[in-house]
Amino acid sequence: MKELTVDAVVENIARVTEFVDGQLEELGCPVKAQMQIDIAIDELFGNIAHYAYNPEVGAATVRVEVVEEPLSVVVSFIDHGVPYDPLAKEDPDVGLSLEEREIGGLGIYMVKKSMDEISYEYRDGQNILRIRKEI
Repeated sequence: MKELTVDAVVENIARVTEFVDGQLEELGCPVKAQMQIDIAIDELFGNIAHYAYNPEVGAATVRVEVVEEPLSVVVSFIDHGVPYDPLAKEDPDVGLSLEEREIGGLGIYMVKKSMDEISYEYRDGQNILRIRKEI
């Protein structure tokens, strides 16, 4: 398990992505799975940066773990910001036209669809959001 703690600001999305990609490359992760994880990082870390501490700035930890059976990578996003479960919101109705659809929720929906598992818990004053992708 490796982890990185940085300020939860949009400017650190690239740093977090580079950190996770380094771990994925060591595992020989397929390019498609890596791209899906990179999109998830952009969405999830971006949400933390925009909403967890707003208007203040706080820290966020990104943890990368490898699970053997089935071979998977688990990326955890941990912050001490405002409690928020992005999975509690109902999925958007993607059958509606853009004009009819409510704003928001599409990014989390895309993460749910591209990952093998996603979970959220609020424990010990921390938001903990985990994604798992088989590789």
